[in-house]
Amino acid sequence: MPQNLKVHKKDAVATIELYRPQKKNSLNGEMRGELEECLKELARDRNTRVVIVTGGEEIFCAGADISEIQESVSAEAAYHHAREFQLLFDLVEALPQPVIAAVSGYALGGGCELALACDFRIASQTARFGLPEIKIGAFPGGGGTQRLPRLIGASKAKEMIFTGDPIGAEEALSFGLVMKVVPKEKLAEEAHAFAAKLAALPRLALQASKASINKGLEIDLA
Repeated sequence: MPQNLKVHKKDAVATIELYRPQKKNSLNGEMRGELEECLKELARDRNTRVVIVTGGEEIFCAGADISEIQESVSAEAAYHHAREFQLLFDLVEALPQPVIAAVSGYALGGGCELALACDFRIASQTARFGLPEIKIGAFPGGGGTQRLPRLIGASKAKEMIFTGDPIGAEEALSFGLVMKVVPKEKLAEEAHAFAAKLAALPRLALQASKASINKGLEIDLA
């Protein structure tokens, strides 16, 4: 049983709740390992048609566990730490099923990158998205430097990454980072309603559409 996740399955929808409240849902090695195993299991589950990733009401995910970063004293250790995040978020993106991030409160650093790796983001009015790594002399190492500009354009992505300043839910909506903003108390309901809509569609066609779009982002038209 995972210690840092709560996994619920209802009908054809699986919900992964990040649950490390004492550490603001920060992604330490144990939690990353649990999330990786959970995603691999769901990828094999033909009965799960849609996946929702969510966190707490006040914080979705604070990103990497700073204590682990402080232990990465060498360049090699820092590289391997970033590589672990890249592989985890690639796994989220490559999941056959559509993945919805239901974000309330802060999604910072690796938490923001986790949301970016999902296919859709639905935010509560309290949600805030940020990549503050620049403020500790680093930069987003989990794919955020690629996924963010693809979503909102290079200029706005550079502003967020260069300054490290977070943006609110409505601004995120205006730039296309999220698909919908709802009251905090309606977030779960809205996420599950959209998940149910997707789950009712032909499974193989939906998964093929996702794979085709994702692959198309990597290749030239010629």
